[in-house]
Amino acid sequence: MTAHAAGDPQTPEPPAYPVGLRLSGRRTVVIGGGQVAQRRLPALIAAGADITLVSPSATPSVEAMAEAGEITWERRRYEDGDLADTWYALVASSDPAANTAASAEAERTRTWCVRSDDAEAATAWTPATGRSDGVTVAILTGHDPRRSAAVRDAVVEGLRDGSLAAPHGRPRAADDAPRVHLVGGGPGDPDLITVRGRRLLAEADVVIADRLGPRDLLDELPPHVEVIDAAKIPYGRFMAQEAINQALIDHAKQGKTVVRLKGGDPFVFGRGMEEAQALAAEGIPCTVVPGISSTISVPGAAGIPVTHRGVAHEFTVVSGHVAPDDPRSLVDWEALARLRGTLVLLMAVERIGAIAEALVAHGRAPETPVAIIQEGTMATQRRVDATLATVGTTAKAENVRPPAVIVIGDVVSLNTPR
Repeated sequence: MTAHAAGDPQTPEPPAYPVGLRLSGRRTVVIGGGQVAQRRLPALIAAGADITLVSPSATPSVEAMAEAGEITWERRRYEDGDLADTWYALVASSDPAANTAASAEAERTRTWCVRSDDAEAATAWTPATGRSDGVTVAILTGHDPRRSAAVRDAVVEGLRDGSLAAPHGRPRAADDAPRVHLVGGGPGDPDLITVRGRRLLAEADVVIADRLGPRDLLDELPPHVEVIDAAKIPYGRFMAQEAINQALIDHAKQGKTVVRLKGGDPFVFGRGMEEAQALAAEGIPCTVVPGISSTISVPGAAGIPVTHRGVAHEFTVVSGHVAPDDPRSLVDWEALARLRGTLVLLMAVERIGAIAEALVAHGRAPETPVAIIQEGTMATQRRVDATLATVGTTAKAENVRPPAVIVIGDVVSLNTPR
């Protein structure tokens, strides 16, 4: 990609012709072992080039590359003939005379040559380069490297966060494996989804979304993407998960790229493993993209650290979707009451009164601080403070509704309510 300043009174020079060099196994010579070489060598190594460094000295990082066998280091100054049988040369020494001589040899031998101290004397320029998911972005803006870097950064960031869609244009072959991605969408704020999760959303054909996922991101999807609300999949509450599993399988077998968008993290009370197991039973691989769990992000957004030096050395995450006296409960509430650290409860709004009573009955102090953070990280976030002795009545009086994260412990008192 090339760009020239508008309104330039001088006749613009012909633009550089962009091309991708395939240097794997081909001789590449670098003259000089300083900072320029240190920046450029990793990309040349990644390209598989057969690299010879000619320099009497090198930075510690470049020296480490030589010691690791990634490059061959000839510890001497440049000599005429060093570029024989060379495909590509990077001239970047601190000796202007040596740079001029090497550049002249490159011209005679028809070797593509980048010269760091004099771009006009070079036969090639190094673009500002970035990579994202198999895409290489290379930007040239003439003699303005800062602009090149700025454009590069903007394009790469757009590819990474999904705001710049780059769908695969190659039709999927019949023997391509179905693609399913279990994506954790974070606590609700669309800015808190991971970069990878957002990029995969931009590549999806079908998105099966939870109601607690970052809903605002769905508006950014292209019109052709089918969005399925998992909360409205038929067959009733008992069959809902089985129906979601089947929807993932059916769409994947149709050759579509499927994203299962969940709130928080797929494996933290998200039934992600159930879905992965259902897909595996059908021979369909899936990618798990971790998400920022509400168990730590929501308290943090409300100014509460789940651990703090001298206050809490551990935190425990508990599901409160069944009451302590329910025979289906797998939680040892008596053991939890003996812990001195922080308790973080999810899905516990309806049963917080019974949970608080159980904790107090088993020894947790009634005055233990409690914070309820409703719709954490969202514009509608609110925090309600209480104690174990009062949280049941306070939650009802304040009309607290799910989704909410409940934090129990002394860390609650470290910050005033926001």
